[in-house]
Amino acid sequence: MPTANTEEENSKSELQKNHGGGGGFTRWAVVAVIFRLALIYFPGNLNLSSRPEVSTPLTSIRRLAEGYWLKQSSMSPYAGSMYHGSPLLLSVLGPLTVKSLVFVLADLISSILIRATGRKLQIAYRKSLKSLNLLNKSTDSGALSSGDIAALVYLWNPFTIVACVGLSTSPVENLFTILTLYGAATGLAPLAAFGWVMATHLSLYPAILIIPVILLLGYGPDAPPSKLFRSKEHGKVGDGKSSQEIIFSWRRVFHLLVWTSLWSVYVLVLCSISVKQHGSLQEMFQRTYGFILTVEDLSPNIGVLWYFFAEVFDFFRDFFLIVFHSNILFMILPLAIRLKHRPCFLAFVYIAISSMLKSYPSVGDSALYLGLLGLFLDELADMQFSFFLFCGYVGVSLLSPVMHNLWIWRGTGNANFYYATAMAYACFQIVLVVESVSSMLNHDRKLTKLSTSKLQK
Repeated sequence: MPTANTEEENSKSELQKNHGGGGGFTRWAVVAVIFRLALIYFPGNLNLSSRPEVSTPLTSIRRLAEGYWLKQSSMSPYAGSMYHGSPLLLSVLGPLTVKSLVFVLADLISSILIRATGRKLQIAYRKSLKSLNLLNKSTDSGALSSGDIAALVYLWNPFTIVACVGLSTSPVENLFTILTLYGAATGLAPLAAFGWVMATHLSLYPAILIIPVILLLGYGPDAPPSKLFRSKEHGKVGDGKSSQEIIFSWRRVFHLLVWTSLWSVYVLVLCSISVKQHGSLQEMFQRTYGFILTVEDLSPNIGVLWYFFAEVFDFFRDFFLIVFHSNILFMILPLAIRLKHRPCFLAFVYIAISSMLKSYPSVGDSALYLGLLGLFLDELADMQFSFFLFCGYVGVSLLSPVMHNLWIWRGTGNANFYYATAMAYACFQIVLVVESVSSMLNHDRKLTKLSTSKLQK
């Protein structure tokens, strides 16, 4: 009787036969890195770091440079009204604020982790389909696996490129989020805990990913609904074959919680050491998390909150702050219940929703969930409105700079011009989330029908 490790090795070798080695991915990854370096060291000034679509009050390299200057001048980096990021990020990136290669390296590592995560998900999924005798109907014979495609989509996405070339800190934040998913998909609780703690520390919104991480460690990577396995086992009871139940691994979850506590304490100690001379942890929390939750900076961005809170009366401000932030929390539990058998896809949905409703969004946030979308290429093959969404994203990407120029520089437009593109962008993101979830559920229903018809035969 073959062991689980033997089956996994067979799945890996079969996957390599179907999709070849990593030569194609390596070539495209090298070209992507060279392309980024050429843009960064381009003699002309692309001025991407000043674009509101690329840099936000939390990810701007200019604000980070000012915070670093204040720290070097023996002042608190939060003394001014500019810097609102992590003191650890300030210590690491502060000396490297001019044409740094850190962001290129972050994009490259992120793509490698996405590729590894995709291969892990595909191996687990093929194993599940094989156990249901459905592998022959869902075999992918493409030149590249979904993990390779997802990694290349992330590397060559224009949103990812401009965030990197614009020296936004989004690539670093995305790296820790992807590291969280990779650690959880591979069953490495310490790595998943470290990625989650750092991602939450840098951006706050990845805190909601704790639910997909727990499900990934507990149940394993994405698989068809568990009722399919139960129905198959029930149909084979008369044959005397052994059945395997999907058991939740509380041991891994306990390790995750322990390591999360340890990493959290470690990060807080490092932050305390970093700010103790010219500030305190309380000031850090107020200028980082408090700044995110209260939406103090109303400078234009591609989100929907800045214009709304610029127009709303101060008397209603606190109420609508609660409403907008609660929208994210209200969706967590229903989605977790419905998609608990697909925790990695659940993480994609959470990231996409938070990218829509966060206080200071940028194109770097969209680059993350668009890259993760490629991991589910096979399951979402029948997704509707794909061409419509592609054209919508391209149109908004082209119109947003034009409307901003008409408003700020030409003086022939107003804030409504730019906000209209932000509203359209939010609508396209909503359609993407709704259609992807619907397609995933339809894919599961299709597998249920195929499995039921096989059992009846």
